[in-house]
Amino acid sequence: MWLWALVIVGLVVVVAIDLLIVDRGEPREFSMRQAGIWVGFYVCLAVLFGIGLTVWAGAGTGGEFFAGYLTEYSLSVDNLFIFYIIMTRFGVPRIYQHKVLLVGIVLALVMRGIFIAIGAAALSRFGWLLYAFGAFLVYTAYTLVRDHNRQDEEFNENILLRWARRVFPTTPDYVGSRVTVRVDGKRMVTPMLIVMIAIGTTDLLFALDSIPAIFGLTKAAFIVFSANAFALMGLRQLYFLLGGLLQRLVYISYGLAFILGFIGVKLILEALHENEVSWAPQIPIWVSLAVIGVTMAVTTVASLIKARRDERTISPVEPSQTEASQAEAPQG
Repeated sequence: MWLWALVIVGLVVVVAIDLLIVDRGEPREFSMRQAGIWVGFYVCLAVLFGIGLTVWAGAGTGGEFFAGYLTEYSLSVDNLFIFYIIMTRFGVPRIYQHKVLLVGIVLALVMRGIFIAIGAAALSRFGWLLYAFGAFLVYTAYTLVRDHNRQDEEFNENILLRWARRVFPTTPDYVGSRVTVRVDGKRMVTPMLIVMIAIGTTDLLFALDSIPAIFGLTKAAFIVFSANAFALMGLRQLYFLLGGLLQRLVYISYGLAFILGFIGVKLILEALHENEVSWAPQIPIWVSLAVIGVTMAVTTVASLIKARRDERTISPVEPSQTEASQAEAPQG
């Protein structure tokens, strides 16, 4: 319990420092340098936490954390595509986007904590859920590959978001970074609150993939929560750091599909192994860690190479306007 309390208090302190340093003063755009520093800070924090777990609880526990953290961080990169679409659809000014992401991510972290507690309790009581989680991850992997070439830029509002739009009177425009405002004596919410709800609830829907995936790597609720927390905390800075790079990661869905499929099969094999099926192996955590790391590295490098080749193909050398006008001029 003291370890749970220490991690939660530490997260609250980090969020407070983030708000105090990054969001102090007048709203401003998030610079690439600032985003890079904060992403590095959160990654180092996660690495130090993992090393501490390894020293305190052994290499197996530390390996489970790093495998879970890498998986959640990789899935979070895919989530950034949807965050970008939400920001674009609601027309959020860039100077307010980092605040929207912070509030939405904190909201998602609270909801994920509840979801993790329910999932851990259910797994400890109903062993057959391992088969269900494994089958669901394999199906999710299939859908990622199936829908890879028909990703559209539409955002379908979930039930909670539609309910919020219907219940809360909303101003037509943003009022700075405020979430509520009084208009003609009547309290109204601004689009800022609606966007925060969209980010938070959408990330919760993503948890339907990521939480079963990490439970396929470890059954310890503490490791599941801490890996999710560290992956989410650096997400908003990663959003600004990647920027236009998101559109270049063309093979990211294939990489994530392979990882989810691998973890799904691993879950089913472990369930069979626990039921004393002789031929079902128990895959060690170092194999999972290697598969996840190598897959993301290969898909990232391959995506960047393909993007560079496409740019060279799509951008042929065009004649200058002067040469074109000379070619079109009547010969005298």
